[in-house]
Amino acid sequence: MTESPSLLQLSAVTRRYAMGDETIHALREVSFTVVRGEFLAIVGASGSGKSTLLNILGLLDTPSSGTYRLRGSDVRGLDDNALSDLRNQEIGFVFQTFQLLARTTALENVELPLVYRGIGLRQRRERARAALARVGLADRMRHRPNELSGGQRQRVAIARALVTEPSILLADEPTGNLDSATGREILQLFHDLHGGGNTLILVTHEPAIAAQCPRAIRMSDGRIVSDGAGAHVAAELTLSSAVAS
Repeated sequence: MTESPSLLQLSAVTRRYAMGDETIHALREVSFTVVRGEFLAIVGASGSGKSTLLNILGLLDTPSSGTYRLRGSDVRGLDDNALSDLRNQEIGFVFQTFQLLARTTALENVELPLVYRGIGLRQRRERARAALARVGLADRMRHRPNELSGGQRQRVAIARALVTEPSILLADEPTGNLDSATGREILQLFHDLHGGGNTLILVTHEPAIAAQCPRAIRMSDGRIVSDGAGAHVAAELTLSSAVAS
């Protein structure tokens, strides 16, 4: 793909869904740019459009109109196979529910994306070990998910997302199923990854999480209503929620 100063760029992106005779406007004229090495939170209440936006960023959905450029190339018009290949090459996903295979070890879970790439056993095992060590689980590689704590399972999921060396790490409510102390540990891990040069986009409904990110975008009714320092945007969201209640 063609290199660009912007890692990703959305220009006037809309997403509409037909529900019977009604049209749902999930995203309305959304535009923003992310450069390599940024750590961005997308924050908003339920129904604000942040999940739809995440799906478009992760190439799991396509805009109804507007343009999405990834590393300078317009993804519009790519068929499902091309989108799947691009997603596997460029994007790592971290989910709230971990989505680990219960009967396989941490090492085997992390290897899985490399299996889909056709990478040989020796190389993928080396890369999976390195990814697990990077998230502090060098001594838990042979453990299965039911032998790990919630925080450790999330670290395995993060290692699995990192093992392909993606351009972007997308995290969907990654602390949502964790207690507050473990959530802080996972957020610190994201800060460590950011410090190491990774580009991260984190979706959350919690102002306290967004406040700890260098940049945050606040969504409401499918639109971007604020884009700035995480602490400032989180304060706006907290105030808006207080006024609404």
